[in-house]
Amino acid sequence: MKLAIHGATGRMGLSIVRAARAAGDELVGGACAPGDPGIGRDLGELAGIGAIGVVVSPDASSALLGAEVVIDFSTASAVPALLNVAARQGVAVVSGTTALDAGGESALERAAAQIAVLWAPNTSLGVQVLSELVEQAVKRLGAAFDVEILEIHHRRKIDAPSGTALRLARAAKAGRGELEEVHARDGNVGARKDQELGVVAVRGGDVIGDHTVYLLGNGERLELTHRASSRELFAQGALAAARFLRGKPAGRYAFKDILA
Repeated sequence: MKLAIHGATGRMGLSIVRAARAAGDELVGGACAPGDPGIGRDLGELAGIGAIGVVVSPDASSALLGAEVVIDFSTASAVPALLNVAARQGVAVVSGTTALDAGGESALERAAAQIAVLWAPNTSLGVQVLSELVEQAVKRLGAAFDVEILEIHHRRKIDAPSGTALRLARAAKAGRGELEEVHARDGNVGARKDQELGVVAVRGGDVIGDHTVYLLGNGERLELTHRASSRELFAQGALAAARFLRGKPAGRYAFKDILA
């Protein structure tokens, strides 16, 4: 697979470099934001695997030359421009960048008219299965069980709640359409309402990512938990998504399609 990486100098980008090389994929380009200290350096050296002959560039269009798929772990503000370049050059896009706004979502839809696009707030196969379990559990247990979501991440994470927590919230609402998200709670908020779906973010230390969905009934509770112990699992999931997307016709794809 001929692969480019957008957000190449970040922790996820460098994890993907290592995983892709170990799998025998060909890295043809790496892009990062203007002003990044990694610009002009060899991508393999930045990833700690030795020179691979790919120099990091601030120009996404040059980084995507020759690529079949680009994997994006960058910033929400950078995604629309990447999608425009990828659509113009016919390169499929796998994006794990979170906190996209309405403009980012619109850019995904526009690009999907020309290329294959897969966006997921979490590229773990386990989280995909967890979201499916959450939807079914919430649906089966019904209104007799309250639903709450707790997520924990490292102290440097900049968005809250996490994209994965919001994805799990969407899964819960697919099981019970009347649920309404409440992000944390503070002050004299009164008794919990039946339709509330609490989402709480905890930040500290070096936690890669823990997510627990609580279904709380009278006399019993169910806890569905996913814990990430290494960023490599997200890199492997992103590579699996890229292999799935390679050669696919234009359109929006979802992570569940990979498991299907």
